[in-house]
Parts: sequence; C-alpha cells; structure tokens
Amino acid sequence: MYNKVFIIGNLTRDPELRYTPAGIPIARFTVAVNQRSKEKEEVDFIPVIAWRRLAEICGEFLKKGRSVAVEGRLQVRTFAGRDGQSRTVAEVVADNMQMLGRRLEGAPENAGAEGSDSKSDSKNEGGEVPF
Repeated sequence: MYNKVFIIGNLTRDPELRYTPAGIPIARFTVAVNQRSKEKEEVDFIPVIAWRRLAEICGEFLKKGRSVAVEGRLQVRTFAGRDGQSRTVAEVVADNMQMLGRRLEGAPENAGAEGSDSKSDSKNEGGEVPF
C-alpha cells in the first residue's frame, strides 16, 4: 500500500500555529489548487497539517497568497461536530514543504540557506576579489 500526495497551490490565509498539551507544534493551513478544464476553472481548497519542526517553519515563513508545494499523505478522519452530527474530513499530513515563487515582503532573503557566514562577508569590505 502506498499513500503519497503532492499538491501545488497558494495559501488561502496565514498558517495557524498551535501547540498540543505536550508542547508539540502543529500548523494548519489551506492550499487553493486550481483545476483548469475547457469549460471552466475550479478551485479545490485542501487542508494541510504539519507537525513538529515543519510546523514551526510553516508558521514562521508561510503567508497568505504564497505559492507552496506540499508532499505528504492523505488522512481521512471522522469527528463529532458541534451539532452532534458525525463529520468526515480529508486532509494532507505534510512530510515536506517547499516555498515557490518570489520572496515575499519581510521574509529573510536567505532563510534556511546553508553556508551563509557573515564573518566571510565582512572580511572583504574593500571590494577586491580574494584570489
């Protein structure tokens, strides 16, 4: 059996970052995915859940309107609604997330980039190429 989902779309609002009573981070957000056909264009709104460090990253860097690729698994669960009726929801439990498109206003330019060393940048203040 294999349960793998890949979605690419735009966030409908900023992620909601919360913590379980045990202190584990969980982020919830919705991704709007366009479906184009010859007759019309439809949009699917897919709920996504991220846990632990990925949840913290989503809460910090994702914003409404941001293009994102999410890889994970489909989870279907049933719960009792406020009116006592049984509700079923399908959602993607994220394993990986990749931000797409241009950098948004206010986001760090090299967020998550490896190897950025401010000491090496400050040593070459004269503008010469160090060969």
